[in-house]
Amino acid sequence: MNLIWRTLWHLLIKPRGATQGPFDVSSTEFRVLPTDIDMYRHLNNGRYLSIADLGRFDLLRRAGLYKAMTARGWYPVVVATTISYRKSLDLWQKFNVESRFLGYDDRAVYLEQRFVVDGEIYARMFIRGRFLKKSGGLVPMDDLIELIGVAPHELEVPEWILRWGQKVALPSTKVPAPSEWE
Repeated sequence: MNLIWRTLWHLLIKPRGATQGPFDVSSTEFRVLPTDIDMYRHLNNGRYLSIADLGRFDLLRRAGLYKAMTARGWYPVVVATTISYRKSLDLWQKFNVESRFLGYDDRAVYLEQRFVVDGEIYARMFIRGRFLKKSGGLVPMDDLIELIGVAPHELEVPEWILRWGQKVALPSTKVPAPSEWE
C-alpha cells in the first residue's frame, strides 16, 4: 500500500497509453517524488521494485491481458528479480519505465524492465514470474501461451537468464525449506 496514491493515479486518472501487443515495449512515465527518496535524496533502491510493479501492470493493461486474466481469475506474482543500478534518479526527475515480455520456459515468464531518462538506461531489471489462479494453483503454461501468444523468435530468453532463474529458484511451497546457514 505504500504506493496507493501513485497506483490510483496510474489505474484511474492518468490517460491510458496506446493499445499494444504483449511483446511490444510498454513505456510508463513517472517522476521521483519526496516519498520515493532515501537519506541520500535519490530514488530508494527498494522503490524501484515497487514502481516496476506499476510498469508491469501498464504492460498487461495496454496489451489487453489484464482484463482477460482477471476474467479467468489469474494474477501475476514475481518469483525472482535481479536489478542493476547505473545512475541515480534524483528528486523531481522524470523517468520512464520500459517493460517487455522476453518469453517463457516450462514454468515461468521472463520480463525485462528499464528505468530510462532521455533514452539512457539508469537501471535495468529482469523478472521471473508466474501466474496463479485465485482458486488455487499455477496457471498452466499452455493456457498462458494460448492467451498471450508465442514469443517472437527474436525475443528468445537469453540462456544466462534461464540459468539464473534455475539457480535462484527456491523449493516448491509443498516441500520444507528450512533456513539453515552453511
